[in-house]
Amino acid sequence: MSLQKTISEKTKLAVQNLYQATLESVELQSTRKEFEGDITVVVFPMLRVVKGNPMQIGEAIGQYLVDNVDEIKGYNVVKGFLNLVIADSYYLDFFTSIRDEEQFGFANSLKDKKAVMVEYSSPNTNKPLHLGHIRNILLGYSVAQIIKASGKKVYKTQIINDRGIHICKSMVAWQKFGEGETPETSNLKGDKLVGNYYVKFDQIYKDQISKLIQKGKPEEEAKKEAPILIEAQEMLRKWEAGDEKVVELWKKMNSWVYDGFDQTYNALGVDFDSYYYESNTYLLGKDNIEEGLSKGVFFKKDDGSVWCDLTDEGLDEKLVLRSDGTAVYMTQDIGTAIQRVKDNPDIGGMIYTVGNEQDYHFKVLFLILKKLGYDWAKNLHHLSYGMVDLPSGKMKSREGTVVDADDLILEMSKTAEEISKDLGKLEGYTKDEKKEVYNTIGLGALKYYILKVDPKKRILFNPEESVDFQGNTGPFIQYTYARIQAILRKADFDINTSITNIELHEKEKELIKQLELYPEIIQSAAKDLSPAIIANYTYDLVKGYNSFFQNVSIFGANSQEEKQFRVQLSRMVGNTIKSAFGLLGINVPERM
Repeated sequence: MSLQKTISEKTKLAVQNLYQATLESVELQSTRKEFEGDITVVVFPMLRVVKGNPMQIGEAIGQYLVDNVDEIKGYNVVKGFLNLVIADSYYLDFFTSIRDEEQFGFANSLKDKKAVMVEYSSPNTNKPLHLGHIRNILLGYSVAQIIKASGKKVYKTQIINDRGIHICKSMVAWQKFGEGETPETSNLKGDKLVGNYYVKFDQIYKDQISKLIQKGKPEEEAKKEAPILIEAQEMLRKWEAGDEKVVELWKKMNSWVYDGFDQTYNALGVDFDSYYYESNTYLLGKDNIEEGLSKGVFFKKDDGSVWCDLTDEGLDEKLVLRSDGTAVYMTQDIGTAIQRVKDNPDIGGMIYTVGNEQDYHFKVLFLILKKLGYDWAKNLHHLSYGMVDLPSGKMKSREGTVVDADDLILEMSKTAEEISKDLGKLEGYTKDEKKEVYNTIGLGALKYYILKVDPKKRILFNPEESVDFQGNTGPFIQYTYARIQAILRKADFDINTSITNIELHEKEKELIKQLELYPEIIQSAAKDLSPAIIANYTYDLVKGYNSFFQNVSIFGANSQEEKQFRVQLSRMVGNTIKSAFGLLGINVPERM
């Protein structure tokens, strides 16, 4: 039983024995820094069942706890707050128990036989990945890592939007203007090459609209009658009909894009367990709609279209099949969700990492799947996140004004290099060593800057601000980790001896308290689907360590035991930083 649980139970017994009253719950919190103590029992809520002066009640309960809980060595009462002083032996015992745990904080075994599938990235194959995708990818990957650490099996997946008019636009433009250009002949990543032709299409399309308007066509008609758009629409019809040449071109250009995506994923340090392709899934769902019609989940209108009435749930009627029998996106998403469980029967829930502009879509999807009677539908979550803005404004793919993911990764590494040079942080490194560290710092800065923010909030991304070696940034935390590794290298004595009988400095005790929170932090982040909880915990841990480092002499300790303990404590903090950053997909440099 945890100490908090013990204090809670013994406080209930104290109230029962002292006042013949029953407490349903006990409110505990960390003792405020200006008061002596470690854990505070809040007395005020007890006044509902215990009549009397809160100071006197606190005194009586405090004495009871000192007499009945070995770990409590003293107490004081401030107004209605009972501050308990925990014996050093408790913290030393706890530290000894976790000191050699390789995966401290992680659940030791699977809590649930059912797996969770996390979907993220899910790009279109007509353009390269950009800054908006990066937030999606980093969130999805990190949430998957956190859920896994919390004790669940996780599948990481994505659905690639590899069909439709947008893809045909790039294909038409390449066919008309590409002159056989390939990633090899152009020395461009495949996704960038295809993205260039998507931009080219838009330029030609706008030019054709302008010319049609000059000839007297209304703008709306001009948009529909632009020759290059008509060509793209015809190409889509041919693709859907299985035209051999169109399908061959589609496969070739998509393969270029997949290679490009893989290079970006590798650079970001993320991966997937499975891939779904819209070209395979866009026909799914129709059978499920028929099944839902027979169960009365859906209804058919006079024109033959099929709908789901969600007005009782405060939503509206949702189209799931057009009057001509063709599917809509909702149809595909219903079918894809069901297919995923068929492919992985142990799935008990799914998390969709998609921007907040799709909030309504997922409310509807989850409701429909519940109405269809799937047990796992109650465990569907939309990891909804806000836009990423730049100081210069919004990004637009078709106009080629997006912040390309690869360019951003490169820019972050260069920014890290410039700042590191100014600070003189990497003297004595070889060129290759420096390059590796710059990349680690730059990527760490990017990932931390994005992940430290609650997913629901918009982000204004400032690359230079993110690569700051002070404050709540990735490089600041990485630098502290590297400092700890330098301390471990300096230690010329055995640091594995168990230390059981020293008096703890207040700063040491505070650090152990921070470490004690880590398992709970992982569970909380998994429950809330929020890497920000991990990120900000790590920052607090690092602040605590730096305060310890400034106030406590590690190698100038009074005894060898104290010296050994402080190095052990430093190592454990370093391991926890590395572990927490691992959950965020961030690497830490051994030297910096």
